[in-house]
Amino acid sequence: MPKDKPLVVLTRRLPEGIEARMAELFRLERNETDAALDAEGLAARMARAEVLVPTITDRIDADLIARAGPQLRLIANFGNGTDNIDVPAAMKRGITVTNTPGVLTEDMADFTMAMMVAVSRRLVEGAKVIPAGQWQGWSPGWMLGRRIHGKRLGIIGMGRIGLAVARRARAFGLQVHYHNRRPAAKRIEEEVQATYWDSLDRMLARMDIVSVHCPHTPATFHLLSARRLKLMKEDAFLINTARGGIVDTEGLIECLEQGSLAGAALDVFEHEPAVNPRLVALANAGKVLLLPHMSSSTVESRNEMGEKVIINIKTFTDGHMPPDRVLVLPGS
Repeated sequence: MPKDKPLVVLTRRLPEGIEARMAELFRLERNETDAALDAEGLAARMARAEVLVPTITDRIDADLIARAGPQLRLIANFGNGTDNIDVPAAMKRGITVTNTPGVLTEDMADFTMAMMVAVSRRLVEGAKVIPAGQWQGWSPGWMLGRRIHGKRLGIIGMGRIGLAVARRARAFGLQVHYHNRRPAAKRIEEEVQATYWDSLDRMLARMDIVSVHCPHTPATFHLLSARRLKLMKEDAFLINTARGGIVDTEGLIECLEQGSLAGAALDVFEHEPAVNPRLVALANAGKVLLLPHMSSSTVESRNEMGEKVIINIKTFTDGHMPPDRVLVLPGS
């Protein structure tokens, strides 16, 4: 095998076609078991990799980066975000970091709307009734959910995914509201007829549904704190497909247990894959919809993510700036 091909090390198995292309272009080392690696497993691979391809569940912190071999020059993340990587530490070591932005937008937005309908109309509860042999026939007052048409949707984070959700929400007859650090462009507000709220607190208190789409950063950790969750209406629903750490889990559980929130649909969790047992109990009681981080799980998205990883690696190893390089500005 030619020595001029860079050693690319995968932390998890990727789609078969993507791995096949990588094997043609690079010297490829797979994780044959597809088991999540611990810190020592990651350190061992970073000691020999020229290019590391981690996933969003691999925590590449400053300590691991300090222990990396001098030949490691690129961390090509298989994921939209990079909150799993200490990018400033990588930059200090001269290691470039890339991600795969823009690939998941439509799939995430589709799934968000599915969750919104599912939790408000009790679809998961209803789907269990017939297989369990519990259906006694139609009744006027049985399995009542909540209409979403005409309701107020508050979007936290009007980026690519937030905007895609807003477009779908308008088709469902929802009124679109949003909170950002700054207002979106006027053309975007006009397109989806969106109302901007500079105060998250005031927006939360007025919404029927709140959907989280901001990135996970130190500034957004527990952005939806226990105090803020208590501002929401008793008949409101919370949807989270972003990151679990943006929502205070204990605060959310208290609201659901006390009945100060109608329900929630969660696809992400603070300490996943661990899920708080109290959340599981609430799911069994029909108070919350829990899904296993699958909002971006389509064949198309995984293949497109892999293609972006390949392009970033090939561009970098050919001596050019990769298109999806992640930069952190001083003081950010």
